[in-house]
Amino acid sequence: MTPSTRDTLMAAAAELLDEGGLEAVTLREVGRRAGVSHNAPYKHFADKEALLAAVAARELTNQGAALAAALRQDPSPETILRSALRGYVAWALAHPARFKLVFGFWSTNSAELAAAADSTRTMLIDVVAAAQRAGWLPAGDPERLTALLQAVTQGAVDLAISGHLEAQGKGHASPDDLVDDLLDHLRASARVTSRV
Repeated sequence: MTPSTRDTLMAAAAELLDEGGLEAVTLREVGRRAGVSHNAPYKHFADKEALLAAVAARELTNQGAALAAALRQDPSPETILRSALRGYVAWALAHPARFKLVFGFWSTNSAELAAAADSTRTMLIDVVAAAQRAGWLPAGDPERLTALLQAVTQGAVDLAISGHLEAQGKGHASPDDLVDDLLDHLRASARVTSRV
């Protein structure tokens, strides 16, 4: 299936973002990179912010698709959650500018971005709730526990990207190591709580 012009423009914007950050992404350069006229991007996106919101939405949709695929392949919430968080770390480290874009401040309202964020987050909360029901994570508000998991994972990635966390250096851990540590601590906490 041939990608649409809109998809081609988003792919070009993601490439530019990877190569030079937000400053490298201009609608003119996106059009040139995509091989279309310099006016073509304006037919699909009102401005740079709208284009970047579409790129961020696509990144979140891809994260959601990976989580959905894991859910179809493995019924174990433990395996799915660990795999999802490690996959997220791998994506963020491979694409730090996309990571910062997705979780940065947004001054525009994008229904597409909001829907992608909500859908992916809801799936993750459902996996956390399933892990709680299985006794693998401690009981409590699954949304709050999901926020804890995201905060530690995103914080670990941010520290690694900025050079403040590495297995053989600061912190003596990679982001994956910290994800595993957190999940192992939560699992141990769930076991202790279930015995009380």
